[in-house]
Amino acid sequence: MVRAVGMTQTFLSPTQVDELVARYEAGATLVELGERFSIHRRTAAAHLVRRSVPIRRRGLDACDFAEAVELYAGGLSLMEVGLRFQVSQQAVRRALVAEGVTVRPSGRQSR
Repeated sequence: MVRAVGMTQTFLSPTQVDELVARYEAGATLVELGERFSIHRRTAAAHLVRRSVPIRRRGLDACDFAEAVELYAGGLSLMEVGLRFQVSQQAVRRALVAEGVTVRPSGRQSR
């Protein structure tokens, strides 16, 4: 039998899942729930999906969009822009594409 070192599986009781749902509906993020219940954020999301709770997508705030476009046009990567605004690179990509901005091919760009 092969056992992964340092990896344990955390099972939540129905009461804990109730609490997880309540905290999420009160505004907690998936990352916060993961830390609170010692589970991965995707596991927290799976519990919510099983309870038919819609998952929020954190996107780029409308007030930050112009600056994000400027930073991206100035050469920053999607990831770098995302880090600046504390959102994922996918969230940045979605916002840029939705507004008609052409997204550069992925990979290292020469500067």
